Amino acid sequence: MAGRILVLNTGSSSIKYELVDMGTGERPARGLVERIGEESGRLEHHAGGGPPYERAARFATHEEGLAAVMEAFAREGPRLDPVAVGHRIVHGGDRFTEAVVIDDGVIAAIEELAPLAPLHNPVNLAGVRVARAAFPGVAQVAVFDTAFHRTLPPEAYTYAVPRDWRERLGVRRFGFHGTSCAYVSRRAAAVLGRDLAELDLIVLHLGNGASATAISAGRSVDTSMGLTPLEGLVMGTRSGDVDPALGGYLARVDGMDARQVEDALGHAGGLLALAGTGDMREVRARDDDEARLALAVYTRRIRKYVGAYYALLGRLDAIVFTGGVGEHDAATRAESLAGLDRLGIAVDQELNAAGSRAERAISPPDAQVAVLVVPTDEEWEIACQAHTLIGGA
Repeated sequence: MAGRILVLNTGSSSIKYELVDMGTGERPARGLVERIGEESGRLEHHAGGGPPYERAARFATHEEGLAAVMEAFAREGPRLDPVAVGHRIVHGGDRFTEAVVIDDGVIAAIEELAPLAPLHNPVNLAGVRVARAAFPGVAQVAVFDTAFHRTLPPEAYTYAVPRDWRERLGVRRFGFHGTSCAYVSRRAAAVLGRDLAELDLIVLHLGNGASATAISAGRSVDTSMGLTPLEGLVMGTRSGDVDPALGGYLARVDGMDARQVEDALGHAGGLLALAGTGDMREVRARDDDEARLALAVYTRRIRKYVGAYYALLGRLDAIVFTGGVGEHDAATRAESLAGLDRLGIAVDQELNAAGSRAERAISPPDAQVAVLVVPTDEEWEIACQAHTLIGGA
């Protein structure tokens, strides 16, 4: 069954959407609502080959933002008659290890998992509720960021914490950016002209959120994000790895409670804490001590994970950069892999500096380990998984 699938990627303060024609592979429409909850929001709707339709307004809630998306389709087209709506859901816990058709029971389960992703699961569900109301009778499909990491072995997902935490409270590593990893790993195999089943890869998804994932034969075997999307690499506003005793220390010396510590590490950490901005482009544009330290901390953390995952895999065919920073910031790519020549990892300066947006290798032709840039396409991956689930060819 072909037809068009509407993909809704509802984030903490934004909504990305795309209409995908599964018969032709074309994208008749796409758009973005950003700065939801702020005083000055913006919608940008692309349909056809003309200039985008833009609307500046305050979108107090995700429901208001999604209502504006429906209005944009009604005003600018194309006609919105999807055979299914695919939704990105960040956290599926250990209940959802593959995409599922959404019913009331699935919604209730996703709500129960909200404490694991409080910034994401509730707003993901806002998209589900609006789409169910707008398209009654149309299949709604949940695609989970955590599902790709269902293949993690016990030694990778198990924390050395009390048994009661693990068994009663479900404390374990889940991993995120799985939708991106699934797409990017397949495309990396295509770029290399090899079968994914014979490849060992490290995928570096570097955006406002950032993660590293070790993939062997198409299966996630370790990943830097953990119980929540806070662990691992330095991110735009998230700290990544810190001493687990930090919260207790801050409670003793400054009276902070758990919510204050969690909020600071998730919203006031990362590049924002080190350089005063969570936007890598702004950090790169500066030449001061704070910016230099922020970049050094950021790229050192990546390099440490690359070395660790190389050791875990035992061999490595390629390192794959994706995400907004990974795809567009040549300096970050080079600095993150600097000094790894003895491991067979090198970046060709000319290839790396090229402004191409295409899938490409940026390592020397004779490099032992290929270094690739592969633009991610989470919307396409969500559409494909939804299409397969509802019986598409």
